[in-house]
Amino acid sequence: MFEKQHTLKAPVSVQGPGLHTGVSCTLTFLPAAENAGVVFRRTDLPGNPEVKACLENVVDLQRSTTIQSGQAKVITVEHCLAALAGLQIDNCIIELDGPEPPALDGSSLEFIKALRQAGIVEQDEAREFYVIEEAIHYTDDSKKVDLAALPYQDFRITVMVDYNSQLLGIQHATLGKIDEFEKEIAPNRTFCFLHELQSLWKHGLIRGGSLENSLVFVENTVKGNELEELKQMVSTVQVSLNGEVAPGVLNNTPLRFENEPARHKLLDLVGDLTLLGNPIKAQIMAIRPGHAGNIAFARQIQEKLKKQRLIKKYQGNGSTDVIFDINAIQKILPHRYPFLLVDKIIHFQDNHIEGVKNVTINEPFFQGHFPNNPIMPGVLQLEAMAQVGGILLLNIVDDPDNHWVYLLAIENVRFKKPVIPGDQLHFKLELVSLKRGICKMSGKAFVDGTLASQAELVASLVKKS
Repeated sequence: MFEKQHTLKAPVSVQGPGLHTGVSCTLTFLPAAENAGVVFRRTDLPGNPEVKACLENVVDLQRSTTIQSGQAKVITVEHCLAALAGLQIDNCIIELDGPEPPALDGSSLEFIKALRQAGIVEQDEAREFYVIEEAIHYTDDSKKVDLAALPYQDFRITVMVDYNSQLLGIQHATLGKIDEFEKEIAPNRTFCFLHELQSLWKHGLIRGGSLENSLVFVENTVKGNELEELKQMVSTVQVSLNGEVAPGVLNNTPLRFENEPARHKLLDLVGDLTLLGNPIKAQIMAIRPGHAGNIAFARQIQEKLKKQRLIKKYQGNGSTDVIFDINAIQKILPHRYPFLLVDKIIHFQDNHIEGVKNVTINEPFFQGHFPNNPIMPGVLQLEAMAQVGGILLLNIVDDPDNHWVYLLAIENVRFKKPVIPGDQLHFKLELVSLKRGICKMSGKAFVDGTLASQAELVASLVKKS
């Protein structure tokens, strides 16, 4: 894999109708500056609005991946993104004068040829890789979808597809390294089953589909009234239906590879993972991948790596049973003695955090709060809870060092038992809602597994001036 970023040497264009919209479009790949990433620009819209190729901009996953920012919306981005990823092109502006890239031959091959024609140049900046350090697993039981990212010092993907079809059977495809993409994966075309055409058409899809850019698999013989209905529907997508249609590939279109459907699903997965914004080092295992599962999986990877970077920033490698120790906490929170009331963070997920406060007789508040019967003040339990919640909110912003967390409200407070010296408070907080920088969290504090206090906290994220 390249260690330096790459872009194009010169602009290059391709032209044709989009697979789903059928709208003719000219797409132009342009060089871009270092760290620019991949950005689509709609030249047919007023102001030439842009949309960056990233997970945050994904808006639709119906049989393709669609991204949008403001008025800039681009449908079916996965094939051209896969071509860029396959050639390890990091920075590129993609201009379009329509809503969807040309389908071309239904694969990434023609995009690859155009990019090769433009030339690829190395840039000075190093590539920033997403390195998978521990297994990340995504499952959708309802669709029998299973994807996993495993630690690996390169990039490798294995895909298995099973459509419960005697015609296709169970297929596997593997990309051993990214250098093989151009030859082994890029030529593989999109596909569907003949019985899916009517549904796709009714949903406004495949308006630009043809046997020049799609494979159509026929599982059962089609004739009579059913054939006549299909003829009326598919005439626009240029599918030839004469006499009777026997099981096989429609019009006997030859396959480029015996397992072309599995290879195309791998191509789609490469394109969708490009929306992470950085190349990844991992071994990817995918069972029945599709766009919805691919994007959900990519988002899971993104959240895991975001947290991984955050932990490394403040904690370093550290202990496996402590996410943030007291030294890391002091880098995160502005509080200091005697108001720093969190000793360690032991669990930290997307919307959940757990922290610990050890209560000792040396706490300064015990000198004046029931000195003959030392009990931790309830308001300080809430303050400790809020400090743990403040660390949870680091997960929300990309630049936590440039934000303050202000407590706005405390609601539904309950104190269940006294907290005394020698106790260890175990806080658990869940993010309930986030709207316009206002966060609501549900918090509970336990001592030896017994609920000691609980509250709902409302806080505001304010950017430092």
